[in-house]
Formats: sequence, C-alpha cells, structure tokens
Amino acid sequence: CAGTIGAAGDNGLGVAGVNWQVQLMGLRFIGPDGGTMAAAVDAIAYAVRMGAHIANCSFGSYGYSDAMYDAMRQALSSGLLFVCAAGNESNDNDGFYQAYPASYDLDNILAVAASDPTDALASFSNWGATSVDLAAPGYNIVSTVPGGGYDSYSGTSMAAPHVAGAAALLKSFYPTATALDLKEALMDGVDAVAG
Repeated sequence: CAGTIGAAGDNGLGVAGVNWQVQLMGLRFIGPDGGTMAAAVDAIAYAVRMGAHIANCSFGSYGYSDAMYDAMRQALSSGLLFVCAAGNESNDNDGFYQAYPASYDLDNILAVAASDPTDALASFSNWGATSVDLAAPGYNIVSTVPGGGYDSYSGTSMAAPHVAGAAALLKSFYPTATALDLKEALMDGVDAVAG
C-alpha cells in the first residue's frame, strides 16, 4: 500500500506511486495472530495526535464497532480523511452484511471498490450504491513489498491506496482543504461509468 501511495517515480527503479513526495506514517495494529479493535482505535488516536491528514484503511471485517465508529467520527474534527477498502467478497455493502470500516456512515470516509483493466468493477470487489463512493485500479497491481522488491496483488486493499495517494497529492496543492473538501473534490473528479 505504501508503494502505491508514494513510491518515488522518474528514477528508473521499480514502480512509481501516485504521490512521489509524500510523508508516510505506518501504523501497525494487525500481526500474524490478527489484531484487536482496541488497537485499531489506538492507531486512529495516534494518527490524529501526530497530525495525519489521510488514513489509508486497507483492512476490514464484517463486525460493527461502536468504538471504531466513534474514533473515526471524532477524527473528523482534526481533518482526517479515511480512505477505506470496500472488501473483496463480491458483496453488496448496502445489504445485510456490511464491510467495516468502509460502511460506517461518516462524512470523512471514502469507500473504495476495485476496478479491473477494462474500467469495470472487479469480479471480487464489494460494491454499494450508497455505501461505496468510487472505484480505483485494484487488479494485478504491482507495488513494493516489505524487505525490498516488488510483487503483484489484487483487491480493494490495492485500490484504496491509489485514492489515498491522490488525496495526499490534492492536499499538497490545497493545504487548507478539509477532509470533506478532499472527499468532494475526489468524487467530483471521477469518470462516471455505467457499472
């Protein structure tokens, strides 16, 4: 995700991210044995304290959490925009099974589906007429991997960093833009497709 957001470009090496001069803060709350909602909430609080503007949320589950909802809602006052992966179960997030955090009904969440090379919804991607905001490339995305090197992955977790990188780039041009300003600008700038 970090490579898609901000790998340096125009250097003849590997891949280029969306925003070549971005500052990244990696907050890990999921390990080999999983993670807890309390740790996710702590990560959000830390991001707010450190002044983060955009959070790429390439994680999720189907469990609603009041604590997570409250943490994300409170982060709106600090200007934090959450760019959230919609999920990879070919599921309608408007239905009974909603993927979180993408499906929290909050103004500072931008929920991202995955598109394929034909600009159609990827077969695995979740969608939702009211719960998912836009789609971005999420099929066979080549990016950096821990320890050096590159690999290819598919998923809404690969789509969300494209949007997070674009949001960070937009913020660099308009430093006083709020989370809501960034979300509105990104949504106004999409190419509308029938799917």
